[in-house]
Amino acid sequence: MKEWHWAGSLYGTLIVERSPPLNTSTTTATAAANREQKTSVMSRTKKDCLAFALSLQEGCRYVKAILVGQAKKLKARNEKEVMAAELQAQKWQVEAADEAENAKERIYKSM
Repeated sequence: MKEWHWAGSLYGTLIVERSPPLNTSTTTATAAANREQKTSVMSRTKKDCLAFALSLQEGCRYVKAILVGQAKKLKARNEKEVMAAELQAQKWQVEAADEAENAKERIYKSM
């Protein structure tokens, strides 16, 4: 609660506002809560950035699998090699997605 004091002066009346002394236990608890909130925001931001980086990495691996698969198909001499190249490209795409998903799960569990 704020206290109001009237102070007279040579030129008129002056109103002065004075707050009661701060309760240090309350401010300490508030400061601790603010630190926790900042930490949780930082932690969440860090998680989101790591997840984004993993998504980019997954995308790069996926594109690499497609390009290498296409190159192998073009170099194939017969139908058997074409099918093997297609299967290998699909396998790499699935592995890229699985690795990214597992890494994201580890990040969210650890933080």
